[in-house]
Amino acid sequence: MSKLILTHEVTGLGQPGDVVDVKNGYARNYLVPQGFAVTWSRGGEKQIEQIKAARAARELATLEEAQDLKQKLENNKVKLTVKAGAEGRLFGSVKTSDIANAVSASGVGEVDKRKVEIPNPIKVVGEHTATVRLHEDLSATITLQVVAAK
Repeated sequence: MSKLILTHEVTGLGQPGDVVDVKNGYARNYLVPQGFAVTWSRGGEKQIEQIKAARAARELATLEEAQDLKQKLENNKVKLTVKAGAEGRLFGSVKTSDIANAVSASGVGEVDKRKVEIPNPIKVVGEHTATVRLHEDLSATITLQVVAAK
């Protein structure tokens, strides 16, 4: 097991500044090369405090923005145009990046594709829902209007 300090949020693992134990391969092949974490050391303890202080300052400002964005997302339907067959079945399925792009194209706001969660795979046209994590304990439910491209 490797002991790491997270520098970015990793879904299912933790927030920036958290010290986590992960398997060696996960640390060596993914977290460290992608810049999501650094190896833990005694000198790294000072880094943890700096990361947590910066995160706390950012969270106060972003909480109000997140609440505004939540209201906009939940009040507007997001239209998503995809390739579909004759009976409305999609060629493939809707990905989180497709949803993030559709939200920004609609002019509602910007969301990170890594924070979009699709409860059930979207494989047919129609109305569907997805969840976006906007803040630590604040999520918004998006109504997606999936339509076939002509």
